Amino acid sequence: MEIIQLDISGMTCASCVGHVEKGIKKVNGIDLANVNLATEKATVSYDPEKVDIKNIIDAVSGAGYSASLYSGEDDESEVKRQKVERKLKLQLILASVLSFPLVLAMFAAIGNIEALMFLHNPLLQFILATPVQFYIGAQFYNAAFKSIKSGSPGMDVLVAMGTTAAYFFSLFNGFIAPSLGIVSSGLYFEASAIIITLVLLGRYLEMRAKGKTAEAIKKLMGLQAKSASVERNGEVIVVPISDVIPGDIVHVKPGERVPVDGKIVSGNTSIDESMITGESMPVEKSVGDSLVGGTMNSYGSVRFEAVHVGKDSVLARIISVVEEAQGSKAPIQKLADKVAAVFVPVVLVIALITFFIWWLVIGSLTSAVVSAVAVLVIACPCALGLATPTAIMVGTGIGAGRGILIRNGEVLQIAGKLTTVVLDKTGTVTKGKPELQEIISLNNMAEDELLQIAASLEHNSEHPLALAIVNAAKTKELEITETKDFTAIPGKGIRGKINGQEYLLGTESFMESHNINITSVLEKKAALEMKGATVMILSLVSNGNSEIHPSALFAVADGIKENSVQGVELLKKLGLEIYMITGDNTRTAKAIAAQVGIDNVLAEVLPEGKAEEVRKLQAKGNVVAMVGDGVNDAPALALADLGIAMGEGSDIAMESADVTLMRGDLREIYASILISRKTMRKIRQNLFWAFFYNVIGIPFAALGFLNPIIAGAAMAFSSVSVVSNSLSLKRFKISKNIIDTKSITLKEKTKAGRSQAHCSPMQPKENNMTATIINVEGMTCDHCKMNVEKAALGLDFVKDATVDLEQKELKVSFNGSESELEAVKNAVREAGYTTV
Repeated sequence: MEIIQLDISGMTCASCVGHVEKGIKKVNGIDLANVNLATEKATVSYDPEKVDIKNIIDAVSGAGYSASLYSGEDDESEVKRQKVERKLKLQLILASVLSFPLVLAMFAAIGNIEALMFLHNPLLQFILATPVQFYIGAQFYNAAFKSIKSGSPGMDVLVAMGTTAAYFFSLFNGFIAPSLGIVSSGLYFEASAIIITLVLLGRYLEMRAKGKTAEAIKKLMGLQAKSASVERNGEVIVVPISDVIPGDIVHVKPGERVPVDGKIVSGNTSIDESMITGESMPVEKSVGDSLVGGTMNSYGSVRFEAVHVGKDSVLARIISVVEEAQGSKAPIQKLADKVAAVFVPVVLVIALITFFIWWLVIGSLTSAVVSAVAVLVIACPCALGLATPTAIMVGTGIGAGRGILIRNGEVLQIAGKLTTVVLDKTGTVTKGKPELQEIISLNNMAEDELLQIAASLEHNSEHPLALAIVNAAKTKELEITETKDFTAIPGKGIRGKINGQEYLLGTESFMESHNINITSVLEKKAALEMKGATVMILSLVSNGNSEIHPSALFAVADGIKENSVQGVELLKKLGLEIYMITGDNTRTAKAIAAQVGIDNVLAEVLPEGKAEEVRKLQAKGNVVAMVGDGVNDAPALALADLGIAMGEGSDIAMESADVTLMRGDLREIYASILISRKTMRKIRQNLFWAFFYNVIGIPFAALGFLNPIIAGAAMAFSSVSVVSNSLSLKRFKISKNIIDTKSITLKEKTKAGRSQAHCSPMQPKENNMTATIINVEGMTCDHCKMNVEKAALGLDFVKDATVDLEQKELKVSFNGSESELEAVKNAVREAGYTTV
């Protein structure tokens, strides 16, 4: 199957959407057809062996509308939209000028204003109303004729029939009835002209409003650079962005946009990535760091190698996801679509019944015509068609502005129903960059020798724990030795020979599966795990016999992300149940979960078992969101009701996810759910008012309570009100709902199930400063000492911070308030350590 997008013109209401979809689906070889009234685009999935694009376009034409293949250039679509808007504006002005005297005539009759009575001259009204009816209103006749011809009448039929009835009834009363001696029952030229003018006004305002709903796409498109400075044949030349290819060396000066994705090969700079990730602070970049096309270079000049260009770039993929989302439908729209499919025929029947009851039963031809016209013009399927897509466009646009990419409308609906969130530990809760914390030798071998062996075994692996050991060896400039007969068991461990000696490196269960007696090391291992470290056991097979001995313990710890604690707190405030899933053993997993306030832990889960754990939660009736960033998270992301990928993670995870967070920040999960809930609330409001308006308005018109002009005005502004309600989402500021990390109190953390940290009593104040000692677990080296001190000194109110490594104590000097003390403890926890 292949997927294309078509630009559709001529649609005016929800009925039109159904007619276009029905016309496309009639073609053999069509798998899916989704038409969006707000974007005026159709997304079509088809089998190229059975049908070609021309057949699809012909099917749209056969349904009474026009179609062309979407070029992918939103600038071109915007030019077309602006051209149509200008034409509509001119028509509206002309119609208003011609209709204004008719409005005056209506008020003159009501107020009995003699000076304006000349406006009631039938010939004058005829001259004013005719151009409005048949020149400016020709568009309604053309569209009505096409829709009737295709067997799918739309809103244009209602407008054309209603205004035509009023026009010719006035023509009869003004010119034919007097010649036949029939008493005239009045002129209604003003009704036909003003109704057309009001419909045009409604469409003009609606078009302008719809243009605003697409601002997110426009902003993203505006980030794309038009040219790039590229090294070619020894010199730097400026080429169009389309001419840049992977491998090109690109130059970027201060104040310029990064043209394509790439990696820095020389220079240092600071990059403003706010337009992509929503992160307001510039990010420092140096050699080896990645750059994203569309971001702004702040101060330094850099050279970088182009990696992803064109449709493969991050920005292009973001635009693609946002376009897909804004062109999609939410399941809640299905009811509106069903109603819209039969809406016009039902209204025509109601208008006909109204006419005959007033004429034949009540005996008033004038009331029959007026009431029937009112029924025809008040009915508005437009509001039904715009209720969902306009809200989706604004909601997904708000998300895109924060670096939250929502794949489609269905995702918004599911996100609002979530009950459970499963967080993968590595790279989601933690930083995903573990560091080697400690080596415990069990056989008197030197630590460097043990590290060299472990790094040689792990150097071919991309696992974060393996990289931590390899990086530690590189830091010490240890030689990496070739490993033979290498075998890796995912989630368990590795086996290999170095210089003829066979080694095992892995988990406790991995050692037990090889009949290794590790009883003697379990106590030391448990102590390390209580600090939140993941412990790997190194064992060797002794020369000349098969007895295997544990040789060393390697403690690797992955620091908690800066905002993970707050992110979990915010998710709990939404009433969600939070789980953390990891391959770590239960003791380590619980230690890390306790630091961030997660009560439910799924530990020792192998990569292939993550999807099964999600399935178990779903079987209990939970609506589950899975959050991850790695390749092994992809099956679970795909299986979950809602898959959320961290943008810092793998491409596979992002492809499998329903929502992608361009920032690896757990608080953005809260933001994405909040956006979804607010958007769905707007959709429900829009659908309620669209249905309520028609359910109330049509009976009122049929009973003769509404003048056709008032009915026309109500119809014109019903769709505008729906779009305006959707646009009001833009006033929603998520930042106001996200609390400052430092404001999370220890009391709040205790409520979440954690133990209060213990510290010594307050010391006497000196110079308005208070010296407080906090006991800190998890510090094992000078590097840890520096980390804890840095975390405390990072708080503005802390004057001094000193760590006693032997006593495991942090001494801090600050003003002495309880909230500041709690903020210090929180900062220490976020640095990856535990206060006990």
